Amino acid sequence: MIATIAYFLFFILILLEIITFFKKIPLIIIQSLLLLISLLLIVEIINRSIQIQFTALTNTFEALVFFTAFINLTLLLFSFWKKNNLAHAILFIGTLIAFIMLSIASSPLVPDTVKPPIPALQSAWLILHVALAFVGESFFAFSFAASIFYLLTNDPDKKQNADKLITTTIGIGYPIFTIGALIFGAIWAQYAWGRFWSWDPKETFALITWLVYTIYLHLRLMTKVSVKVTVWVAILGFLFTLFTFFGVNYLLPSLHSYR
Repeated sequence: MIATIAYFLFFILILLEIITFFKKIPLIIIQSLLLLISLLLIVEIINRSIQIQFTALTNTFEALVFFTAFINLTLLLFSFWKKNNLAHAILFIGTLIAFIMLSIASSPLVPDTVKPPIPALQSAWLILHVALAFVGESFFAFSFAASIFYLLTNDPDKKQNADKLITTTIGIGYPIFTIGALIFGAIWAQYAWGRFWSWDPKETFALITWLVYTIYLHLRLMTKVSVKVTVWVAILGFLFTLFTFFGVNYLLPSLHSYR
């Protein structure tokens, strides 16, 4: 019910962001909706956690709700930092990404049944692993929105600003993702399965995602390759992020495919 309210608030938010392209709407309204939606989704996680007596980050629905909330919070932080036309465009693209994530969570593909996790998932290491991985990926989602904007605009100044945003958000998300997805993930694997690494499809594609963003940072910070190339690498990184979550869950047999 709470997630459904957040879903319909997204419609209002997207409508207002579209109107903003033609008629100025106070940014505080957009910010308030971003915050309200995030708080509602966090309340949804807390409510489910109380019901199952464990942190509700153990299935696809809960993960998507958490991911959506933190994409919104990332957008909210950005809106306080940048208050110009560039901000409006990237906020709009980012909001669409968050809305798509919540739409998938609300679809028949993702059951929202509240049930206690299996014993292998009842670990604090799992919660740290999942939570930090998705916080890092929320910054990757933002970098994807900025990358799309970079490709769509022809304004050199806006391209330069978008490039800086891509580098900044990947620079923030990269260490968080590294710690959450890889390091804490390996510790949890040792706890749950008795080994740090097993080349499970989810582990493998998480590593590939990490390598793509590593390549991005190397190209952007240590070489003179064109910015457009690095932008495409950033886009590829987020596509691998999505495949690691959705592709592995629905297409590949995996120890991580808890739905």
